[in-house]
Amino acid sequence: MVEHVRAQVGLLGACRASALLGAAALLLGCRAPATSAAASTPLPVAVATQPAGEDADDPAIWVNRTSPADSRVFATNKTAAPAGALVAYDLAGRVLQRIDGLDRPNNVDVEYGFLLGGEPVDIAVATERYRRRLRVFRVGADGTLADVSSPDGLGVFAGEPGERGAPMGVGLFRRPRDGAVFAIVSRKEMPAAGGLWQYRLEDDGHGRVRAVKVRELGEIVPGNEVEAIAVDDALGFVYYAEEPRAIHKWHADPGHPDAGRELARFGEADFRADREGLAVYGGADGSGLVLATDQLPEASRYLGYRREGRPGAPHDHSGVVAVLEGGADATDGLDATATPLGPAFPHGLVVAMNDRGRNFLFYRPQDVGLVSRR
Repeated sequence: MVEHVRAQVGLLGACRASALLGAAALLLGCRAPATSAAASTPLPVAVATQPAGEDADDPAIWVNRTSPADSRVFATNKTAAPAGALVAYDLAGRVLQRIDGLDRPNNVDVEYGFLLGGEPVDIAVATERYRRRLRVFRVGADGTLADVSSPDGLGVFAGEPGERGAPMGVGLFRRPRDGAVFAIVSRKEMPAAGGLWQYRLEDDGHGRVRAVKVRELGEIVPGNEVEAIAVDDALGFVYYAEEPRAIHKWHADPGHPDAGRELARFGEADFRADREGLAVYGGADGSGLVLATDQLPEASRYLGYRREGRPGAPHDHSGVVAVLEGGADATDGLDATATPLGPAFPHGLVVAMNDRGRNFLFYRPQDVGLVSRR
């Protein structure tokens, strides 16, 4: 999934009390008592999109900084070519563009300010499982997608046999100090260590994008799957969901002194089903939530953990502080942003995949108290 959010300046200021779930208060930027028994409250559905195709899977929100109401949700139809596709929705849930011919596109993510041909552009990157590669699309000013994939430069998991070479999840990270953009990729069959590979995305010199491997990371129990990846650009962390076991946290910068070790493992006892889509909903002050999907049939839940950790322990994310239910069936992908997206979504957007409708459901954060009440 991504599945991730870009924290925006001026949103959700520190220590504003947020009414959460109509029953308990979550303090974004302040501290709330930990609990693994938070009451579950329904999320009103704001928009149900048109179907993506046979197998809707993963969404990624693109924020149009010039005209926020014209932002887009890009999503995958995870099936074999020629029906496999990347689909672009407007905020009313209508399909505006469909790029067919992808060979089982699994997950998609968005990044801003990638240097291509000497100019900063926005990109959407999808994993193409059956071709064992990434696909990169330039996002135009109006949200239109154009393929800028280097024809021979986006293969992943080179030399890995069978499903160990088949990409699934992807999360993008833009390093603040130099603007370098990276893709962190998981695969269908994960080894115990080093199962996620990180690639630096580069201009290939011909107006297209290639990927260069920079490191291996991650630890899981062998045989467990990892699909969901969420990157917190603002704080520099990557989260990935080991489906039957836990959520893991690492530094997203491969050059960080502690890049080679796990920072946190949490969400081990709070789920009734697989840990799937991940997203980060938060403000520029570092507060907010790490949202994780509990993939239940007909009524998936989204569990919220403190993005900022605990006082003196920023990597302690133990204790569920939010449990949201949106009526979505067997959710895979999840994404969120706190950036205002026009009058329909003035406090941002939460998007969840809905298996039953083969589509995506949009939610307003203020409808469930994710936004502070002034």
